[in-house]
Amino acid sequence: MSYLYKTPKLLKWYYPDLIWDYPLEDKSIYLTFDDGPTKEHTKWILELLGKYDAQATFFCVGNNVQSCKEEFNEIIVRGHSVGNHTFNHLNGRNHSLLSYIRDVRKCDKVFKSSLFRPPHGRLSKKQSLALTKDFKIIMWDVLSGDFDQNLSGEDCYNAVINNVVNGSIVVFHDSIKAAPRLKIALPKVLDELTSRGYTFKAIK
Repeated sequence: MSYLYKTPKLLKWYYPDLIWDYPLEDKSIYLTFDDGPTKEHTKWILELLGKYDAQATFFCVGNNVQSCKEEFNEIIVRGHSVGNHTFNHLNGRNHSLLSYIRDVRKCDKVFKSSLFRPPHGRLSKKQSLALTKDFKIIMWDVLSGDFDQNLSGEDCYNAVINNVVNGSIVVFHDSIKAAPRLKIALPKVLDELTSRGYTFKAIK
């Protein structure tokens, strides 16, 4: 599988209107969770975050929100941020501008947010320009790789720990596929970064 744990500076330069990190933040990390909510794992994530007084941002798929309303509401009640992740988890490169924007708008009707993250990180320039009129497009600085079934939980932990800096936006996934690695990596990440004096903030 071809991807980088640390987002290259060149990519950040090429898409300057997208938010990749918050480099001026002092000892703050922005944990994000894509693809949920799920009945199987969202509550576990929320309970774990609560133990560390950690705030996070959940980029939710509209279709999942409709089927997991209780879990979605729990995210809100606990003070975390939520962001639009399209209604059907669309890959922007496989869809026209019109069909992609329609799917984003469909998610927007399920819940409101000023934040958006493209599934798979795939977004054309035209799609990006259209969406930045109404959303902050949140990308990432560090990718945990928890979606990759060829990795171990320890691999994902190391990917995060070896690449985070102050203000990093880190991607995990709230999904059945990622859970075996997430449940190993996330507790260790929270424990280690807390011991280093970091706090965990939600993106507003």
